[in-house]
Amino acid sequence: MSELVTGEAVALELRPAKLPSRALAVLLDLVVAFIVYIGISIGLAAATASLDDAAQVALTIAAFLLVLVGAPIAVETLSHGRSLGKMACGLRVVRDDGGPIRFRHALVRGALGVVEILMTFGVVACIASLVSARGRRLGDVFAGTLVVRERVPVGPARFVPPPPPWLAGRFAGLDLSAVPDALWLAVRQYLTRMQQLDPQVSWAMAVQLTGDLSARTGTPAPVDIPPAAYLAAVVQERQAREARRAFAGQVPPSPGVTDAYASPVPGAPPAAAPVPGSVPAPFPVPAPASTPAPAPSAVPVVPPAAAAERPATGFVPPA
Repeated sequence: MSELVTGEAVALELRPAKLPSRALAVLLDLVVAFIVYIGISIGLAAATASLDDAAQVALTIAAFLLVLVGAPIAVETLSHGRSLGKMACGLRVVRDDGGPIRFRHALVRGALGVVEILMTFGVVACIASLVSARGRRLGDVFAGTLVVRERVPVGPARFVPPPPPWLAGRFAGLDLSAVPDALWLAVRQYLTRMQQLDPQVSWAMAVQLTGDLSARTGTPAPVDIPPAAYLAAVVQERQAREARRAFAGQVPPSPGVTDAYASPVPGAPPAAAPVPGSVPAPFPVPAPASTPAPAPSAVPVVPPAAAAERPATGFVPPA
C-alpha cells in the first residue's frame, strides 16, 4: 500500500504498480508509437523525395521527437496519466499526493524517459524501479509522480470500534498536533484487527501503541483505562476535531434551541451582552422601587408605598 494518509488516518487505495505490469504497459506504448512513426516516415519519404538529404534528415528527427517524445507527453497530460498501454494494464500516473498529473509532470517524465528507456533500452529504468521502494523510475522521482494500479479488488470495509461511553470527551484537551500520520494509521489498523489477534499479542501491541501515542502527545495515558480503549477514545477525539474543522460554520442551529441574547422581535436591536460570569435571567427583572419607571399615560403612577401614607382625598396633584 502507498503511504498516503488522509486526515482521518485512512490510507488511500493507491497501490504502486510492479515492474512487470509497468514494463508491459511501456512495451505496448512503444509498439503503438513505432507503428505510427513508421507510417509517418513512409509518408514523409514519399512527400519529400525532391528535397536534399539534409532536409530529409531534419524531418526524420523532427518526426522522431514528435511521435516518440511529444506524443506520449501530450497523451499523459490530456488523459491525466493514462496512456494506451497503462489503460490496457489498469495503471495510472498520479502525483505523490494522489492527485492527477499536469503538463510539467508529463514533460519531466517524457524527457527523462528518452534517456532511461529509449537510449538504454529500459535498463536504467528497470534498475531504478528495482531499487525504489515504490517501483519508481528516475522520471517519476524527478517529476514527483507515482504509477499506481487502478483496478484494485475491493475488500470488506473495516470500521474502528467506538470507545466505551464513559470515555466520551475525556481527552478533549489532548494535544494531537505532533502525532504523525504513520502512527495514526498503525493505531487504526490495530483497532480494526484486534479481534483477529491472539489476546497476548493484541495486549502487547496496544501497550506499545499507547506508549508511542503518549510520547507524541506529551501526556501519559491514564492507568485506569485499558490500552485498547484509550486508543479508540483518542482516535474518536481526532475524528471529532476533523469533523468540527471541516464543517465549521455549516451546521444549522438545532430546532427548539434559541439564543439567550437574540432579539425576540424581528428587526429590533439585540440586547446588550451580559457581564461575564452572570447568568441571564429567564424573566425580566423589575426596576428598583426608588426609581420607578414612568407610565406611558400622562397621569403619573403613585408607588404603592406612597399611596399607603397619603390620605385618599381624591385630589391628584398636578404633574
